[in-house]
Amino acid sequence: MTEYGIILFYTTSSVMQAEKVLKKAGVSTKLIPVPRQFSSDCGISLRFEWANYKKTKTIMDSARVELQSYHRI
Repeated sequence: MTEYGIILFYTTSSVMQAEKVLKKAGVSTKLIPVPRQFSSDCGISLRFEWANYKKTKTIMDSARVELQSYHRI
């Protein structure tokens, strides 16, 4: 069973920027609605495989994409 993580964002433009950056780096992502148990200023989150967490975080830090938080789901 695959474990996933999500990234929450403050704005839709940040979600779109993150998706572009991660796909260019070869990280598989999917745009999903923010799960009900999480609060977010933006209604869209980005799902990724949790096994890629370190790589994903490194890429996001390097690209300086503004985000709210990471969560394992």
